[in-house]
Amino acid sequence: MLNVAIESAGYQDKQRAIQNISFDVKSGELVGLLGGNGAGKSTTIKALLGLLRDYRGNVDLKEGTRYAYIPEQPVLYDYLTFYEHLDLAASSSLEDGEWEERAKELIRYFRMENVIDDYPSSFSKGMKQKVMLITAFMLKPDLYIIDEPFLGLDPRATKDFLKLIEMERERGAGILMCTHVLDTAERICDRFILLSDGSLLSQGTLNDFQLRSGERAGSLLDCVDTLLERE
Repeated sequence: MLNVAIESAGYQDKQRAIQNISFDVKSGELVGLLGGNGAGKSTTIKALLGLLRDYRGNVDLKEGTRYAYIPEQPVLYDYLTFYEHLDLAASSSLEDGEWEERAKELIRYFRMENVIDDYPSSFSKGMKQKVMLITAFMLKPDLYIIDEPFLGLDPRATKDFLKLIEMERERGAGILMCTHVLDTAERICDRFILLSDGSLLSQGTLNDFQLRSGERAGSLLDCVDTLLERE
């Protein structure tokens, strides 16, 4: 579904923030993008979204693949209501009746009915994150690219989000998820991509990480910590 081969990418003041990063995401698969602060995770996401000018490499999407991006920091307009945000997001690809029914289901699911006509600028961080989640899930894309989805979500909303992720995987959607929450990643991800200092350090299943780190019965956190210490 998604094949990424980044030779190098960066910014004007740092030409090679990341280099030599290759991975793929298959249909129905959840892949965790891991690494410490400054490892290059957000730059990698920006590169595959085509948001960087200084970029060399290839990002190949299966023909006809539609994707949705959920950023770490919610991107919302002060002058649009919650409902108007959904309307704007749906206008380019969905019919009126189609998106409205999906939106209503998701709004009920995340218990946001009482703020549908309010401005998200007044929402809490968690509520703003729910707006972004509802917008993305409403579109039912083939591929989700999600950056730190758990920030600001309370335990119940986190559980709701994980249930939706599982349903979307069953539908065949592929998911690339950047996260620091390694205990949750260990439980829900099929494979992992570990970045360090702008490069690919390791990728594979938990068993692969255990073998490479020598932590034969270790958690994902144990494995990642050992691999990063060796750098």
